[in-house]
Amino acid sequence: MKIIYVKLFLRVSIALGFLSAVADRFGWWPQESSAWGNWGSFIEYTKVLNPWVPNSLINAVGVVATVAEIVLAIFLIIGFKTSLSAKLSGTLIALFGITMCVTIGVKAPLDYSVFSAAAAGFGLSIIKEKYLEIDTLLSKK
Repeated sequence: MKIIYVKLFLRVSIALGFLSAVADRFGWWPQESSAWGNWGSFIEYTKVLNPWVPNSLINAVGVVATVAEIVLAIFLIIGFKTSLSAKLSGTLIALFGITMCVTIGVKAPLDYSVFSAAAAGFGLSIIKEKYLEIDTLLSKK
């Protein structure tokens, strides 16, 4: 298999993972297949994962995480600053996994392949070949 197709698969799968999680927070997935199902439940989980953050800032943490996931997903899909977007994605996912380990234990991040997704982001960041990326257009200018 050509590396450009692997890169495209990594870009799309990481982006769709982010967008699926965001859709879940907004209640856009059916309740029976949902982890949170609504913003309030997502914020409650955010509190569990961030017990050191004051309650007055928890909603802001949720908003920042959600915005980051949306922006990174869009950047990965269109191939904008792909290497940087992939590194940031890997970092965000790894931080999520580490936070899960510290607060709720190692089983959940392993069961949900959180570290595999982080590794995918870091792996994506080192693939230099370009395919269906806006970066290709920008580098020609």
